[in-house]
Amino acid sequence: MKKTKVFLMLALTTALVLGGCGQEDSDEVLSPDDIVQSVPTSTEPEETDPSVDEPDSQVPDEPTVVDGKVRSALTGLWVEEDVASARPIAVMFPTDKGSQPQYGIGLAGVLYECMEEGEMSRQMGVIEEWQDLEKIGNIRSGRDYYCYWSMEWDAFFVHWGGPFYLVDLVSRPEVNNLTAVSVGTSDKSSPATGSSAFWRSDPKHPTIHNGYTDGPNLTKAIEKQGYESQHRSQYYTPDHFKFASADSPNTLESAPGSFTAEKIDLSKIFTTTRSSLEYDAANGVYKKYLYGNEQIDEITGEQLTFTNVIVQNTGWEYRPDNKYLLFYVVDDTRDGYYFTNGKGIHITWKKTSDYAPTKYYDDNGNEIQLNPGKTYIAIAQDGRNVIYQ
Repeated sequence: MKKTKVFLMLALTTALVLGGCGQEDSDEVLSPDDIVQSVPTSTEPEETDPSVDEPDSQVPDEPTVVDGKVRSALTGLWVEEDVASARPIAVMFPTDKGSQPQYGIGLAGVLYECMEEGEMSRQMGVIEEWQDLEKIGNIRSGRDYYCYWSMEWDAFFVHWGGPFYLVDLVSRPEVNNLTAVSVGTSDKSSPATGSSAFWRSDPKHPTIHNGYTDGPNLTKAIEKQGYESQHRSQYYTPDHFKFASADSPNTLESAPGSFTAEKIDLSKIFTTTRSSLEYDAANGVYKKYLYGNEQIDEITGEQLTFTNVIVQNTGWEYRPDNKYLLFYVVDDTRDGYYFTNGKGIHITWKKTSDYAPTKYYDDNGNEIQLNPGKTYIAIAQDGRNVIYQ
C-alpha cells in the first residue's frame, strides 16, 4: 500500500475566496417563518483572468454534434442539445447514517464531498435532466464553499437553509439559490427563496432526515423567481473539463508518474464516514462506499459509481471561533490526484474567480483529460492524506 503525503505552503493571493461551516443542526430551521429580506451585496460576476491561456478542451478532429446531440459539460457523454443548454441543479446531500440511502444522488454527473464541522462530511451533486424527478434528497443545509462550486456550473443551488456566513453569497442576485428555509439567523438572514418547492415525507414529525424536493416543484419555483432556465453565457464556461474521446480513453499508462490505484481510501480525509472507492475493472468504474457499506441511490437501488476520481488538496483554516471551517476555493498553489482506469497521477489545480471552472493539470503542465462518465471530487484539507493501492 502506498501512502502519499503532500504539504504545500500557503502562498495564497488576495483573490482567494473564503468558505466555511456552521453548526450541524441549528442552521436548519424546520419551517420558513420569520423570513427577513437582506440586501444584495454584488451584481457582477468575476471574470476569468484573460492573461491565462487555457488548453482547448475539445478533442481534435472530434465532431461537436452527433445525431443532433452534443457533449455534456458534466460528463462528456452525448446528450440532447436542450439538456446541455439547460442549467443543472446542485443539491446538498448529507452523509450521516440516518440520511442513507438518498434519492437522486446517483444521477449526479459530478459529486463533491467536503468536510464540515464536527468531523462530518457533506456532499453536493450536480445533476442534469432533473426536471422529471419525483423525489430528490433528503436535502440538508448549504455552505458557502459548496455554493462557489455550484457557481462553476451555473447551477441552481438547492439546499435547506444554512449558516450566517452563507447570507451574503446567496443574497447576490446572480446566485440563483432555492432553499426550504431562510438562511442565517434572526440578526442576519436572507429569505427562503423557492421554499414552496420543498416538502417533508412526514410533515407531522419534521426532522433533519426527511426534507425533500422534486423536479416539477423546482421548475415551478424557478419560474416564480424569474430565474433563467438556460445557461447564462456571462456566468458559464461550457468547456469546464477536458474529455478524452470514447475511442481513445485516457488509460494513464504513459502519464508522468502514473501508479496503480485500484483502492482509494479517504478515511484520513473524511474521518467519520471513512469514504472509499474500489475499482471495478469489468465495468471500468470506481464504486463508492460510506461507513464501509455501498453508497446507494434509492431511486435505482444501485451503488454510486464514477469513471473519474479527483482528490483536491485545499487550503483551509478555522474561522475566528475555532469551530467552523473555512476553505480557500480560489487558488493556484495546490495539488491533488487524478484516478481513472485503476491508475492515478499527481496533479495541480487552479480556480481564478467565482465563476471560473477549476482546472486540473498533470506534472508536465498539461490539462488532464477525463474519461467520459461521472466524476467524484473529494475536497481534502491540506495535511489529510489519501491512501491508495
